[in-house]
Order: sequence, then C-alpha cells, then structure tokens
Amino acid sequence: MYSAKHTAAVEKGFAHTGANLVRDVSLPALVLHRDALEHNIRWMQDFVSNSGAELAPHGKTSMTPALFRRQLDAGAWGITLASATQTRAAYAHGVHRVLMANQLVGTPNMALIADLLADPTFDFYCMVDHPDNVADLGGYFASRGLRLNVMIEYGVVGGRCGCRTEAEVLALAKAIAAQPALALTGIEGYEGVIHGDHAVSSIRAFADSLVRLAVQLQDSGAFAIAKPIITASGSAWYDLIAESFEAQNAGGRFLSVLRPGCYVAHDHGIYKEAQCCVLDRRSDLHEGLRPALEVWAHVQSLPEPGFAVIALGKRDVAYDAGLPVPLRRYKAGVVPAIGEDVSACKVTAVMDQHAFMTVAPGVELRVGDIISFGTSHPCLTFDKWRIGCLVDEQLNVIETMETCF
Repeated sequence: MYSAKHTAAVEKGFAHTGANLVRDVSLPALVLHRDALEHNIRWMQDFVSNSGAELAPHGKTSMTPALFRRQLDAGAWGITLASATQTRAAYAHGVHRVLMANQLVGTPNMALIADLLADPTFDFYCMVDHPDNVADLGGYFASRGLRLNVMIEYGVVGGRCGCRTEAEVLALAKAIAAQPALALTGIEGYEGVIHGDHAVSSIRAFADSLVRLAVQLQDSGAFAIAKPIITASGSAWYDLIAESFEAQNAGGRFLSVLRPGCYVAHDHGIYKEAQCCVLDRRSDLHEGLRPALEVWAHVQSLPEPGFAVIALGKRDVAYDAGLPVPLRRYKAGVVPAIGEDVSACKVTAVMDQHAFMTVAPGVELRVGDIISFGTSHPCLTFDKWRIGCLVDEQLNVIETMETCF
C-alpha cells in the first residue's frame, strides 16, 4: 500500500523535527498545519459540548494516535473506530474507550476484542443489526466468560448496515436479552447515507425516529444501563443531529454521542462545502473549520506549454471525491518560504505517481518548484501515508505523526 518514497522520508531522516518543508523534507509529503489543526479540535469540542452532547471522533479518518491524544485531551468522550484491528491499534496507543460503529463479525475479530476486554479499564461498544450476529456474539463471549456491550444499529433503506424498520429494532432487542453475555447499552444510526433534495428534513426525521426508538426501548426495560447511549453523526450533518438530540432532550434520558471525524483535518472539497452549509444553517456560528491537511509535491516535468506533470499521484492523495486542488507555489530551498497563489491552475487527471496540471496564464513554473495541494475527503489521503509532518507558520516540522493503518 505504501511506496518506498513514503518510508524513505522516515528512514533517511528527512522528515524530522526542525526540518523545513521547502528545504529539508523529501517530497511528496503529507502536511498538517498546527494552527488550523488546533483550531479544529477546539472548535468541534466546543460545538458538541455546547450542544449538550459528548464527542467520540471517528478515528478511522486519520488512524493517527497523536491526533487521538489531542482529541481526548481536549475533552473527547472516546474514539470511534470501524474495525477490530483499528481498535487494537488504538488501544496499543492508550485509547481506553472505543465505540466501534460497525458490526463485530467473525471469530478472529471477536477474539481480538475479547483479548482487549481482559483489561477491566477498557470500555468497548459495537453494533448489531441481525439475529445471526447476536447469536454468534452471545455464544463466543459466553465461552470466554465475558460480557460484551452492544448497541442496535438503525439504518435506512438503501443505506449501509442497520435494522430497516422500528419493528426490527424491537425484535432484535429481545434477541439480545436472550443472550446473557451481551449487554444492550444503546442505539446508533448513521445519517450520512441520506441524500437528495429533501436531505435536511429526511435527516431530522431519521434522528427523531432514533430518539423515539431509544425511548421505547428504555421504557420497556431493554437497556442494561441506566443512561443508555444514543449516537449518530458523520462529518457533514452533525449540526442537524445535535439539534434533534437536544430538542428532544435526548441528553436528559440518554448519553448523546456525536461522531464526526473529518473535522480534525477538514479539507478543500466535500467537507469544505458541507461546512458552508452548516454555517448557513447556524447563524450563531461565526467561524467554521479550517483546512489543515495538504500534500506537497515537486513540479516534475514541463513537457508542453501550459502543462505540468507533478510528482504526486493516486498513491499519495485521495481522488475519490475530487482531484487535488493546487494552492501555492514555493521555490525549493528558499527560506523563509514565500508562497505564490496558484489556485487558478487545475489538476485534470492523476495516475499512480503523477498528476497532470494545467498551468494558468501568468503562472511561471520551473522544474523543482514545490506546490501545496488541498484534498477532498481526508480519510483516503491519510491512509496512503505512514507519517505526516506537523508544521508551524514558518513551515518548520515541529512533530512527525505516525499513522497505524
């Protein structure tokens, strides 16, 4: 999954504390800007806390323990993850409360979690949405002498996982109750699969249904804890989920947990657009998130007028939700670095190790110049790197951050 150049930056010591991006670091490189990163962590924690909820940021976005620690230190309730192996990696780096917003399926994966639950300080929750999974989990964890915290996932037709009807949710709660090794601790949903012209009203209706189900389950005595968890929210519609939970006083009877993840790095694409919509809906929010993530690369070739080939490709940057966005040009080796706006240029295609870029009129480039690129959908940029460079305003590397995908 990783090209040799990514590890070379670590092994040769080019990406090290004190290095400068334009002078010392082997490129391409994953870059995180400290000021924007710290702003985003504070901003989302304040937003969620002020909404009467708890924050469990989705760690699969970055799988970067240094970011997990910053989020927890800022007040996050726990870390959301997507798999047993991600959970094990986070636990190895000191994360002791995990909400796995996914089903725990397969005996080897169950064994990974059971081994972690041998530590009484480890607090773990996973999702269930089918009687087969309930039976398998109940049998396995009974054989290990452990009790597993589970939450019912409630989904939407045509979406991802989750019970499709309220009746299925109530029936699944009875199946869980028949398994002594399982404890029903809450209900979960994911609204990010809801799209269309009426997405806002549909998401509010989904959140209302989620709370209504939680109330029914609590009134029937289905939950194994006094204050069950109710959780939803990706990185685009978190404001609507927070409003719905707060309006229905979910925090009074339930522990409301929101799970955005991409906010920590934000982006120059789909989440930038989503954030603009959040600010339009919430006039009380005077400032939003800031893009903190970039990928830096050299101009590799200028084979034709108005056309540049950049040493950056599919192995370096996400391309599923939009191509990388040129931001600024720097002269290699020139410190202090002065960036020139090249946002009028445009990436038109990416190959494994190359990006094709049209050069806007008036932009003068030479081979060896450095260009910073914004990205869309940070999850699929982070997972291409084993290390990222945290930089200050002078573009000095102040910390190298390892990922653990």
